Amino acid sequence: MRIAIDYSAAVNQRAGVGRLVRNQVLALADVDHENQYQLMYARPNRGSAPASFPKARNFTRHEVGLRERWLTIMWHRAKLPLPADWLSGPVDLYHSPDFVLPPLRHARGILTVHDLAFLMRPECADARLRAYLEEVVPRSVQRADFIIADSENTRNDLVVLLGVNPDAVSVVPGGVEERFAPVSDPAALEAVRQRIGVGGSAPFILSIGVIEPRKNLNQLMDAFALLKEREIGPADLKLVLAGGRGWLVEGILEHHAKSPVREDILMPGFIADDLLPALYSAAAVFAFPSLYEGFGLPILEAMACGTPVVASRSSCLPEVAEGASVLIDPDDTEELANALEQVLQDGELRQALTTKGRARAREYTWERAAHALLDVYRGVAQ
Repeated sequence: MRIAIDYSAAVNQRAGVGRLVRNQVLALADVDHENQYQLMYARPNRGSAPASFPKARNFTRHEVGLRERWLTIMWHRAKLPLPADWLSGPVDLYHSPDFVLPPLRHARGILTVHDLAFLMRPECADARLRAYLEEVVPRSVQRADFIIADSENTRNDLVVLLGVNPDAVSVVPGGVEERFAPVSDPAALEAVRQRIGVGGSAPFILSIGVIEPRKNLNQLMDAFALLKEREIGPADLKLVLAGGRGWLVEGILEHHAKSPVREDILMPGFIADDLLPALYSAAAVFAFPSLYEGFGLPILEAMACGTPVVASRSSCLPEVAEGASVLIDPDDTEELANALEQVLQDGELRQALTTKGRARAREYTWERAAHALLDVYRGVAQ
């Protein structure tokens, strides 16, 4: 087979979809040495970090001479009928792994839809982005010959909300990189503590993700304030909200500024990938009370590092977290505070969650994800 993959997200996005696409394609290069792959990508954005590309001989790359923004305008706003497989040259399959599928001439189109948050939680998305996604994602879904979802929850959302044929969508879950494991090196742990502003041995609750309303951080800050009010844990207990700023961040920053415990709530910004294993390992608890997710990879990364997890029981999160974490109603501040208190205080529970979490994380590998993706390619090509 000749397969083209849009690699633009991997080139231009450090986290989220970009990281998922990078890991998926790198793993695919490890397991498939027969099919021919062409990685298509827009001209890198200014300031983008150098991208990782597979070194396998059956993978080639082709930079399109336009930035991603102009390709979006051309294909999805102006709706110019320029086929993407005209740019790639003759291919059997064209896989777009980032929500939207361009027009195609002869290739069969495969589309990955990571979540439908813009439909399920419209209040959490920027109005212009939401309007764009509401137009182009359903159109791309109709255009695709086959669709990939990250979780059974997203697969079900596609069937119910967009009328996708259940036989035309498969789940290809994410994976956990082998580097995510408990870190015990004192120098590495001290370095990451210095990076986030938590010195010494002060315990902290960690949450990682783009700072945006969907992550439910206002609720987490309120639950943390309840812990402080109850004098749970050491007096120097902190809450660390790590991640770059996303859309509609103003309400979160205002909530932080008004919190009675704002001095103990730290927002250190985006954390480089190489620091993440130490950051997870240093945390006393990982809190992920998100309102809606397509997969929830940070939960598995925290588990792989041996950190107990408190997570929302919404959307796809029980698929990866149930039985290996404490699940809570994301709209219930009291329940979230009680769960955090329980994990902080109960040593036996912490140990059980650590053991079960590491076992759960081992079930999700990028090799397994690559084989699932390859199965999709083979099925669509037949």
